[in-house]
Formats: sequence, C-alpha cells, structure tokens
Amino acid sequence: MVTKGRSVKNPLAAFDGQSLITPTAVNREVFPSGAPADERQLRIARDELTLILQVASQQIQADRSPDQIIDRLIRSLHESREKYRAVWPDLIPMVQDHPVAAYFHNDPFTRWSFEKPRGYSGDASLIDFIYGHPDIAADVERASPLGRTLYEYTRNAPSAVAVRERRDLLTRTVDETAAKVGPETEVLAVAAGHLREAETSRALREGGIKRWVALDQDPLSVGRTMRDFNGTPIDAMDGSVRGLLKNAYSLRQFDLIYAAGLYDYLADKVAVKLTQTCLSMLKPGGMFLFANFSTEVPDDGYMETMMNWTLLLRSQSEMWSIIEASLEGQPAEKNVFFGANRNIIYGTIRKP
Repeated sequence: MVTKGRSVKNPLAAFDGQSLITPTAVNREVFPSGAPADERQLRIARDELTLILQVASQQIQADRSPDQIIDRLIRSLHESREKYRAVWPDLIPMVQDHPVAAYFHNDPFTRWSFEKPRGYSGDASLIDFIYGHPDIAADVERASPLGRTLYEYTRNAPSAVAVRERRDLLTRTVDETAAKVGPETEVLAVAAGHLREAETSRALREGGIKRWVALDQDPLSVGRTMRDFNGTPIDAMDGSVRGLLKNAYSLRQFDLIYAAGLYDYLADKVAVKLTQTCLSMLKPGGMFLFANFSTEVPDDGYMETMMNWTLLLRSQSEMWSIIEASLEGQPAEKNVFFGANRNIIYGTIRKP
C-alpha cells in the first residue's frame, strides 16, 4: 500500500472505485495516530537515519558490492523502524526523497513497487518479479547491470522467498483438496492476481477440478488469467472485497477458498467480515485458508521506504484473534502456522 511520501508518482485511490483497501485505511492501521510526535525523539531518529543514508552514499561512491550496500541498508532500516516506530511515518519521506534512493531504484522490482504502474501496491506483476516469471523477463533484461544485481538480492530476500513458498503451498493445498474431494472439486481464489499457483497444479492438469474461480478487482489481472487459462475450468472474474461482503456475486459454494495476498491490507474488522463471508460460502467439510506477512519480516523498513509498500504485518496471536472473532464460538477445525522462514503466517478454518 501507499505510505506517506512526497516522491510517489501514482498515489492510490481505490482499485476500482469499490475497494475497501485504501492507502488511508492501511496507514491508519499500521501507524495509528495518537499523541503528537515526540520532537526530541524525532530529531534523534532523523539524525540516526541521516547517518545510515550517508554511509550508504559513501559505500556507493566507494563502489562497494551492491549486495553489501543493500544488505546493510535493509538491516539498518529495519532496526530504525523497530527503534523509532512512534515517529517512523515521519521518517519515510526522508528516505524516499534522499538522493541515495535512485541507486536502489535501479532494481526493476523495487522501482516497479515504488512507481506503481498499475496504480496500487502488491499488484500481480510485482509478485511476478518475486516469482521470476517469464512475463517480467523483458523488464529485468532492460535493467542496468547494477539493477539486475540488486534484483537478484531483493528477489531472494526473506519475504520474497516466503512468497514463492506461499505459491507452492497454495498449489499443494488445491491438489490435496482435489485428491480428497474428487473431480467435482470447486475452488475460489480471492484477490487471485495472475493465479500463478495454477500453472503447476496437477489436479488442474489432470482434470481433477470442476471449477476454479479466480476473483480479482484489477481488470488487467482478470484479462491475463482469462488468456493464460483459456479452455480450462478456471473462471476469471472481476470482483472486489466490497462486492463479496455485499454478496454481489452468485458464486455458490466451494470445497476450498483461499486469500493469499489480501489480508496484508485489511483492517481487523474487515478481515473478520471477509472471513465470515468466505466461511458461509464453504461446503460442509470445506476449508478456508488465508495468509499474512508476519511481524518477523526483516525487510519491512526497506519495503515501506524504497519500495513504498506498506503491509499490515500480523503476529500469531493476531491471526488467532481473526479466526476466533470470525467463528463467534462456532465449532470448526482451525489452525495457525508459519511458513519455513516465518515471514508469512497462515490461518486455516475447516467447516464441520
């Protein structure tokens, strides 16, 4: 999502005029307003951040290894974010407007996130940079040698590794569901993006899926999915969180519903309402899975500054809170678990 920053080229309104996901809403959840910023703390934080950026500038001038430069900056920004969380929103523009930012924007992945060609954060093409998908190969090829070197680092940062694991987990979950239910399996992906998890699905390839609805509110993503999966049981359709909450679509019921990259932008109240809506769309024995970047992400400071990408990071207890509030005491098989490097956390609810 968009954070406070004067350098942003494409500030986001709503994706399609229907979304509940706005930069204001996300920033309000991530950085809740309260007492005025402590001027003394802000001054100290700015001084420390100035030093961090100055060191990065000196390393660049000294022609240090790009890996060394970006590694140090990511660690330093994370430490500053943790140390000065109360005034961090006021520090973000300082990083974004610093001349050193141009160096890191040689990375096509970082630059795409910052400039937001689709008008919003976390779009499907951005995730394709993480996947190293052929669709973004030309963008990588056009980058400078420095840009490609930085890209190799950022696409292998812990959060990016976790996203690739998430894609594979989704594929495995769909295939396991199909193996259990049989060829009548029906799946719904909420905020589906380009549905890359379907590309390696054995169940899809071998006719084990009856219907796989890919719901997304970006028409470009919907069009790409329609093109890529033409002639398969995948049904790409335009739809938003608001539309789901208003029961605006006649989607019927599913054996599996998942939302992989959406809850990172949803306030708790909306997350609970969406979870309840998805549970109501499950068949008996069906499962809902949702994922969220965790509070253990080490590159959060870099994402919020250089990439202009703010996410609602959630802890294990916060994931459980969403689940319990959604169930309101109703019986269900439920679980919360981390991915391998703990950068993404998952919640599952299986309907009785």
